[in-house]
Amino acid sequence: MISPFVSIIIPCHNAAPWLAETLESALTQTWPAKEIILIDDGSTDESQVVARSYEPRGVRVLTQANQGASAARNRAFRESRGDFIQFLDADDLISPNKIALQAAALTGAPDGRVASCAWGRFRDDPTRAVFVDEAVYRDFAPIEFLLLGGDAGRMIHPSAWLTPRETAERAGPWNEELTLNDDGEFFSRVLLASTGITFTPTARSYYRSGLPGSLSQRRDERSRRSQFRSIELIAEHLRQAEDSPRVLRAIANHYQRFVYDFYPFPADLMELAEQRVAALGGSTLALSMGPKTAALARLLGWRRVWRFKHWWRSHV
Repeated sequence: MISPFVSIIIPCHNAAPWLAETLESALTQTWPAKEIILIDDGSTDESQVVARSYEPRGVRVLTQANQGASAARNRAFRESRGDFIQFLDADDLISPNKIALQAAALTGAPDGRVASCAWGRFRDDPTRAVFVDEAVYRDFAPIEFLLLGGDAGRMIHPSAWLTPRETAERAGPWNEELTLNDDGEFFSRVLLASTGITFTPTARSYYRSGLPGSLSQRRDERSRRSQFRSIELIAEHLRQAEDSPRVLRAIANHYQRFVYDFYPFPADLMELAEQRVAALGGSTLALSMGPKTAALARLLGWRRVWRFKHWWRSHV
């Protein structure tokens, strides 16, 4: 039996401090039938130098002017030839047996399933990664996973998935207009194009968090508008799959989370998100805050507290 071929796709922009560790993570995968495609998206640091140093070991390096991570992934996907696709960000890591375990699981599973695994956050040392989001550590029907994302904010970061090529092609390319939450929107389409999620309990993916300037930490206006647009698109995908009260509730919770995360800016999106919540029948999402903030919110109202926090961050 011929082993399925796996394409490891690594978009890279100014990731020189972490890139070697990521490439080693890809190269040491125990699954032998693989290719590694790194696409440098207009880096201005030493990323391309680091990447080129791995070409003798089989890493294929592509370059382009800076167009964003989604455009880089789309370009590399077009250049790839794998039966399965592993997206791996240039500062993240995967355990040596991650692809082997997931590819074996998918090979024995019904057609069209995607594989997930346990994932943890770390800053510098992956051996100290914190694995906390255990609610997603199981098999799922696609709609059930996406409802959990809306209602409880549960997620699986991009490197934890292994996706059959045919499923990715049915889902369509990454949305290159999005910056923040482009992965959430893309994988919502991937999951709805799949027949379900197969969880591989002993595989591991490591998500490097807390880096200054990382896309997931951005709070500028463009990023917030991207987040809002991604919610609108996810809402469309969900309602096309199932137009039911539980889907409407999950979508309302997506919009309410946006308000809680970003209030009070941009004001037009705050107003629109709250209108969406009301039109969908209201949200069941509770506002999470620490005890001191909760005490202030009870006294002043959470909106005043959030406005003060926004003012403080803008002036310090």
